[in-house]
Amino acid sequence: MYESNIKKIISGNEQLTGFWGNCHGWAPNPAADLMSKSRLDWQVSLSKTLLKWTFDEDTYDGELILAWANLGALVEGSLKLLLSVYYEDYSGDVDKLKNRKGEQIDPDVLAIEKLKQFFKKKDLLNEEWFPYIDLVQQRRNAIHAYKNRPIGDHNEFREALEQYLQLLRTINQMLPYPDNMNEPQF
Repeated sequence: MYESNIKKIISGNEQLTGFWGNCHGWAPNPAADLMSKSRLDWQVSLSKTLLKWTFDEDTYDGELILAWANLGALVEGSLKLLLSVYYEDYSGDVDKLKNRKGEQIDPDVLAIEKLKQFFKKKDLLNEEWFPYIDLVQQRRNAIHAYKNRPIGDHNEFREALEQYLQLLRTINQMLPYPDNMNEPQF
């Protein structure tokens, strides 16, 4: 089940990258430009890296911390993709995120906390997703190794990975596709 979920995540991110990484011609130019310069290919690479996290009784805590960092980067990247697809809506939103100079902060540079706050404020995801995003964010932050932080265990990570697949599917269903194209299935 674990490896099967990873393969579905890889397939999903490959399909999303294949389409959204080259969507000029039908997506609005500002959104297409943003996604074409974003590293969607790294979502695929990070998805493939999930295969490295095969835990056993001899696994080091550092491996679990790196696995959470891997998953956290994927969650953050998927949220950025959703916001980037709707870039024109985001840019026109009165609540868009701005820097100290009052300039818009584009989705591709937002950290997970700011993404989460914006998604909550705008009700862009069902609220059931925010405890999951919080968990992954907290576990991922253990990468800052000096401070003691909870890292969970292998089973919690496996469950979180399965939830990521569901989040990725949810995001995919929220994305618009041209009439003549079926949305990716994974």
